Amino acid sequence: MRKRQLVLEDGTIFIGEAFGSDCESNGEVVFNTGMTGYQEVITDPSYCGQIVTMTYPIVGNYGINRDDFETVTPFINGLIVREVCDAPSNFRQEENLDQFLKAHGIPGIAGVDTRKLTKIIRKHGTMKAIISNVDVSSEVLIDQAKNLLLSTDQVKKTSTVKPYVVPGRGKRIIMVDFGAKHGILRELTKRDCHITVVPYNYSAKEILRLKPDGLMLTNGPGNPKHVPEAIEMIKVILGKVPIFGICLGHQLLALACDADTEKMTFGHRGSNHPVKDLKNERTYLTSQNHSYAVKAESLKHTALELTQLALNDNSVEGIRHRNYPAFSVQYHPEASPGPEDTNDLFDVFLQMVEEAQVKRGEEVYA
Repeated sequence: MRKRQLVLEDGTIFIGEAFGSDCESNGEVVFNTGMTGYQEVITDPSYCGQIVTMTYPIVGNYGINRDDFETVTPFINGLIVREVCDAPSNFRQEENLDQFLKAHGIPGIAGVDTRKLTKIIRKHGTMKAIISNVDVSSEVLIDQAKNLLLSTDQVKKTSTVKPYVVPGRGKRIIMVDFGAKHGILRELTKRDCHITVVPYNYSAKEILRLKPDGLMLTNGPGNPKHVPEAIEMIKVILGKVPIFGICLGHQLLALACDADTEKMTFGHRGSNHPVKDLKNERTYLTSQNHSYAVKAESLKHTALELTQLALNDNSVEGIRHRNYPAFSVQYHPEASPGPEDTNDLFDVFLQMVEEAQVKRGEEVYA
């Protein structure tokens, strides 16, 4: 087995076994605590530009299948595991993890002490890093990692370039693609919505010309403040069309309403994050993947109401506009992977759309 090294910007070096593509790669190292769902994680556009560490000790044991993709093209820059399974056993599997990563030019490194790596990230925060072959000087790689400039155009890389339609007979929903997971589309099509997916930089004028019944702001990678055109679009749309934001869409809605966001030390990534709903006082397990969060104190002087909190660290997980039909959550109600405890939020959104249609009708005939 070929040897490969992972070099962190703080000088920490891990030596492991190479799998996947035989190339050098760099990015921000993060960790995911999910026990399953590695295929969905690898193909989630929200991980664009990141090197993902899976904390579960063995990855690849059920292979890669045709059904569990969250995007056609994966955007991660590398995968770190304790042990990779070369001979997966599952009736749905069509190729193994090594073959999949090779096909998409993504390097992997196995045999790494992922517990130690995760502890470093938890203590010092996410770090820039490089995956390379062992014949390259570690000192040179450390210096390169320190001076690495992380991309700020991840949303542009992951968003659709042109609008497209997923036909349905129900509500006409505009889905702004900031790096959307297929799971969101699955939930909307399951409810027979007529969906028009538009690029991240579509203007409010262009969206309103499509006469939408509702606006979906999807998940996506990176810092929400790097998408100012989307913030301006939401400001114009707010109050005209019901809005539902997920993950990055949640952060963008908050910024459009004059709240603020901040980068977390190591973020939330996994399938088991407990969230408390402040209205019904119920706790839900959620699937999450984000580096940024809405500042709770920044909500005080806005028209936004705090609706949900993370029980692990009290970070903001849900908001609702006090005056307009608009709400958002930091987690993924479509799961993919993870629990589907909050799947009914799509129904809540469509009920909001229905109520807005009724209200418009009453105003027309008043």
